Amino acid sequence: MDLSFIDSELFKWVILPLAIFFARIIDVGLGTMRIIFVAHGRRNLAPFFGFFEILVWIVAMGQIVSNLTNPLCYIAYAAGFAAGNYIGLTIEDKLAIGMVAVRVILVQQAEELATRLRQAGFGVTHLPAYGASGQVGLIFTIIKRKDLEEVIGIVQEVNPKAFYTIEEVRSANQGYFPPSTHYRRYLNVRKNK
Repeated sequence: MDLSFIDSELFKWVILPLAIFFARIIDVGLGTMRIIFVAHGRRNLAPFFGFFEILVWIVAMGQIVSNLTNPLCYIAYAAGFAAGNYIGLTIEDKLAIGMVAVRVILVQQAEELATRLRQAGFGVTHLPAYGASGQVGLIFTIIKRKDLEEVIGIVQEVNPKAFYTIEEVRSANQGYFPPSTHYRRYLNVRKNK
């Protein structure tokens, strides 16, 4: 191996900081995913992510310690940490792991919203309730996180001024959970033929 390249200015000031930057993106992204899998009860995947997270971290840290006089390594380390958080959360958002509870409070159109959500295949609990301004309708549903955009779209369509909250659900027992969004679309296409 040619050690002159490793001792070159190009390696020291460009390649090494870039390598540390990308290593941090990988290790922080893996760490973010590990924490998310643990939080969603998928403990079987967390050790796998944790192993590679720490392996990459050790390599990156080793390069920092070996190059204490290079300030670009510090900057690359910090920038990789920030970028790794962003990328890890973006990946988690795309995976849409887990379930969420959606609560909607409406002064009007609660029955219409409950009907529309049921027609879309979601389990819904609809209750009369009393708020600060009098009688309201409370709609409650627990859905897969990947269906959240569809549910919020239906809520916005029925009543754009509806008040709603969304909370993570660690686990749920019993209840009605519709088939996947793709399968529901397939059924709707077949029904409309």
